[in-house]
Amino acid sequence: MPNRHPHRKALPLRTWLGLRMSALAVGVVVAIAGTLWLRYAYVDYHALRHAPPEVRQELERLSASPSENEERLWTLVRSYYTIRDVMPGTSNRDWILVGILVLGFIPVIVIVGFGLAKPSARQFLYVSTAAHRVSDGEFGAKVTLVQDAPAEVRGLADDFNAMSGQLEQYEREMRESSAMLAHELRTPLNAAMGRVQGMLDSIFPRDDQQLLMVHRQLEQINRLVGDLHLVSLARAGQLSLQTEQVSLAEIVHEVLRWLEAPLKEASILTECSMDTTVVVQGDRGRIAQVATILIQNVLRHAKQGRSLRVQVRRQLEMGILEVADSGPGVAADSLPKLVDRFWRADQSRTRDSGGTGLGLAIAAAICHSHGGSLHFEAVLPSGLLCTARFPLS
Repeated sequence: MPNRHPHRKALPLRTWLGLRMSALAVGVVVAIAGTLWLRYAYVDYHALRHAPPEVRQELERLSASPSENEERLWTLVRSYYTIRDVMPGTSNRDWILVGILVLGFIPVIVIVGFGLAKPSARQFLYVSTAAHRVSDGEFGAKVTLVQDAPAEVRGLADDFNAMSGQLEQYEREMRESSAMLAHELRTPLNAAMGRVQGMLDSIFPRDDQQLLMVHRQLEQINRLVGDLHLVSLARAGQLSLQTEQVSLAEIVHEVLRWLEAPLKEASILTECSMDTTVVVQGDRGRIAQVATILIQNVLRHAKQGRSLRVQVRRQLEMGILEVADSGPGVAADSLPKLVDRFWRADQSRTRDSGGTGLGLAIAAAICHSHGGSLHFEAVLPSGLLCTARFPLS
């Protein structure tokens, strides 16, 4: 999974623990060495505090060069130092002090080591608990972040939360899709079944015209299922995209050529303004699908306006596709509902036969899958402006 915190340079967990344990070990060694140094300083001070200045000077000189007069050096040591401070072997007080220090620092190392590992262990425990909740069907289970844990471990928790969020979204999409599909399939399915039953009961003749009517209902069911599946995949972040650098103006020109006949039949005057330098990063087929949906939306709902304005331009880091009409428009409070699945305007915009009620929802889902957006606004005195945004390459 990609790093969701590119600004945060996370150390690997082994490196993080290694650095802290190494720092702990160095600290213990420095503490022991410092304690021994303080002991030597105290022994020297205690032994020589009553010695004459000339004796201290002589002892410092002989200590710097012991081979100069070893016998005299030993005489001074025996006179002013405690014998146990200079005895060889384990009976030397220095060794006893080292042993005491080692035994004393062992609990410190253990306690501090557990303290360093505790945030990581607690974070892993939270991840494990959330994973069990997800396995029990609670797909939106979230992991509590432990701020003292290593960045790499917190990144694991962040990624888990992102995963559970996507699972929750996908599960909600599937649940909603199932309910909506059952509702929307009922009409064409009942119509097809009624027509077939009428043919079986000899109410309707068994001819090609009746079969064609049944076939149209089945086509509508098939189109509805496919469109709803695409919206659900896109909203769940599972829509597969074959991205490349494509000219937005070129795609729109192709779509206008495909729809030239129905536009001409509807007597719609098309006005185009294309910036041919706008190159976006996206799936050519899916972007063409967005343009087709927006222009077909004008054909279905606003052809009485007799006008279609299409513009391709750039705005900051986005490529912009604008499709505007002069039809009856949409009420301001209904604009956000245009991308809702199966939503139909009660007055100004009703779904013509053949539509599934999913076109704008599909277009919005494709735009969001590209990292863009689909926005609607009213045009005065009447009409609708659809603005699709795609990231520039």
